[in-house]
Amino acid sequence: MAYVQGAPYRPQDPEKIAEMLRGLEGGKKGHGQSRGNKVSVKKNTFAVDGTDIKVDSWRMQDWDYKKEGLPTYARGLFTAKDSKGRPEIAVRGYDKFFNHGEVRETEWRNVEANTRGPYELSVKENGCIIFISGLEDGTLIVCSKHSTGHRADTEVSHAQAGEIWVDRHLAKMNKTREQLARTLRNMNATAVAELCDDDFEEHVLAYSPEAAGLYLHGINLNLPEFATYPHDLVDKFADDWGFKKTMYIVKNDINDVKTFLDSVAETGNYDGRDTEGFVIRCQSKANTGEWHDWFFKYKFEEPYLMYRQWRECTKAVIAGKEPKYKKHKKITEDYILFARKQLHGNPSLAKMYQANHGIIKMRDDFLSYRGLKGSDIIRQEAEEGEVSSAEATKNIVLVPVASIGCGKTTISLALCKLFNWGHVQNDNITTKKGKPQAFAATCAQCLVSDPVVIADRNNHQRRERRQLIEDMSKIVPNTRFVAMQYVHDRGNYDAIRNATQARVFDRGDNHQTIHVGTKGRPEIVGIMEGFLQRFEPVTPEKEPDDGFDTIINLDATVSSRENLETVITHLYTEYPKLFGNQEMPTSDAMDAAINAALHDYTVDIKHEIKSSGLSKNKQNGPANLGLRPKERKIEYFAVQVPATRVKAILDAMFREVPAESAKMYRSLLQQRRIQSEFHVTLMHRASAAENPQEWARLNDLQAKAPTTNDFATPTLPQIGRAKVRLERLVWNDRIMAFVIRLSPFDASAEHFTSVNPTAHITVGTASAAIKPKESNDLLATWLKEGSGETGIMELAVKGNVELEGTVRGVLSR
Repeated sequence: MAYVQGAPYRPQDPEKIAEMLRGLEGGKKGHGQSRGNKVSVKKNTFAVDGTDIKVDSWRMQDWDYKKEGLPTYARGLFTAKDSKGRPEIAVRGYDKFFNHGEVRETEWRNVEANTRGPYELSVKENGCIIFISGLEDGTLIVCSKHSTGHRADTEVSHAQAGEIWVDRHLAKMNKTREQLARTLRNMNATAVAELCDDDFEEHVLAYSPEAAGLYLHGINLNLPEFATYPHDLVDKFADDWGFKKTMYIVKNDINDVKTFLDSVAETGNYDGRDTEGFVIRCQSKANTGEWHDWFFKYKFEEPYLMYRQWRECTKAVIAGKEPKYKKHKKITEDYILFARKQLHGNPSLAKMYQANHGIIKMRDDFLSYRGLKGSDIIRQEAEEGEVSSAEATKNIVLVPVASIGCGKTTISLALCKLFNWGHVQNDNITTKKGKPQAFAATCAQCLVSDPVVIADRNNHQRRERRQLIEDMSKIVPNTRFVAMQYVHDRGNYDAIRNATQARVFDRGDNHQTIHVGTKGRPEIVGIMEGFLQRFEPVTPEKEPDDGFDTIINLDATVSSRENLETVITHLYTEYPKLFGNQEMPTSDAMDAAINAALHDYTVDIKHEIKSSGLSKNKQNGPANLGLRPKERKIEYFAVQVPATRVKAILDAMFREVPAESAKMYRSLLQQRRIQSEFHVTLMHRASAAENPQEWARLNDLQAKAPTTNDFATPTLPQIGRAKVRLERLVWNDRIMAFVIRLSPFDASAEHFTSVNPTAHITVGTASAAIKPKESNDLLATWLKEGSGETGIMELAVKGNVELEGTVRGVLSR
């Protein structure tokens, strides 16, 4: 039933909910999605404290919400079964909404064409989102975006902190949880609030104790499609139940909206208070042709990016590392000096800061010391010529990071077709001596006349990126480098091989180095495999990749047309002034640009590239070396498991744990010390003498394994499959590993065991000096002495997680 007269209301339809769940289950299993539109759905089940009810949380990656035809676009979704066994939505967040210009729908021209008022502009509160809903038995459920709180946890989670604040607000109104639960249940709605409490967790903007609490900013109907309350009724609900209200204004004309937002963006301050931006609520007819509730946001870049930079610099100082920063250099140098003085001899301040307390005070003390506001600094920098990304209009270098066949030249040619930018192909540099330097100099020369140049080579290794950034920066000191990285997740290499090889063999000889008509398939695939194995991903925290102004991640398995739109959308968002008054190209324009890149381009200069792993003359060795290749022996046998699954499991495990418990994992992430691939070592060559029969058995299986390819490859064929159950995660300040249990893949499969005392998967090490084999020492100590006082920590892996692994030998390097 409606909350008050005029409030939206619709009951749930179990058949529609079931249809939505079938779609989500299909995404979870990797089925039911077309190529290029595949989504990855994660499901976690939570028991609701004090009841027999269980709720399922459904989660997709942020970029999946940009795709068409999803079962639902809800971001923050929990489902359950009612007492009759029918599926229902228990908690429903907003549809994922994007920043202006971030996707096609939020480009201003499309907002103007497809939306209608009233436009409600809500001040964007700076905290964490909390969902509140009522279950069938009268229980109030309080969730964070993807988790319920667990009362057995040692430290308060986001959901628990939200629950504490719900109780405070209700107590103020002399109302109970059950009353709120029954009301929301009758409304078939979820209340959406922002938890703003600096005593619990600081963000970028400060909240005094009086201002802390749950800021109610939405009430959504529990339906697969998005339907939400108007802001005046949200405020009425907040008044009735004691929640804090979100500031908002109403405008009826979209041009007034844009004028207002652009004016506030100049200072980042509204109504005497710094703000991160606004959420704009209205109705749109885009995609459906019918009016429906729709949100987008307008976030202010500065001074919040500067504040976040100061925070990361402070944490680096505390950790004894050299702070790294690319923007606001002069003022940040002053801030770091100020922070060092504050932290000197004050370990309690450093400890608080690492636990996300005292961040805002440190920043405000510095601003007070300098007698400036954040907006003053940004204005002064602009006057002194330090240009932010949002103001940049020239000296931008697009740097593909790719392997052969990803489509980098197709994207480059299409961008040139659309914007008439500079384009330098490495293979057109004919000088033999100092070719890398000549390539960089040619790119720099293009910037004299072109605002953007595309440095078209693979740049797949750090040394190449370092050379390009260093050499160009010497010639054009204020250059901005943008990485266009085709993400190479080793767990996805088979799909990348299929996609890139198909492109290479389809285009024939129309390539400067890969000549299908004159080389055999095995040799070409061998060359491509070499690039895959040498690929070094962009690591923005480390040199030289910390020199990139921004990173655009692309998918090597999807069409160049889809990647082109990703690049253009990112550039329009990051560098809006670069394009002047030129609107973002239409779909038809992008289609035409890709078509021209694919069909109008012919190669003028051709070179020959040879595979280091193949020989034209078997007696004399590889033609380009004149030597026989060094024989590569099997170094060890292992069960390899999907890297994407393992990383997703780790992320889920640490999402809601206390900061101190997650410290090692966060450090491994920040230092890029998480392994790029994960495996269970069955036996190493060094153990062969102790286990000769098992070593012989594994080698015999490898020798008999059918070769899956008709070309030479450094990857041996698999000799079997196994099930890998993740049971526990164990770590200290040096190394982290999963304790696992191996079992046969099925009744007819080979049985594989690990000769290690405890079968495990090493997750990562704190430094390159620590070898993965130290996992054995860690687990031996853990089994003998346990966790806690030993400095060892552990987490159980919930949900009986079992992965499918492939067994094969791994060659020596």
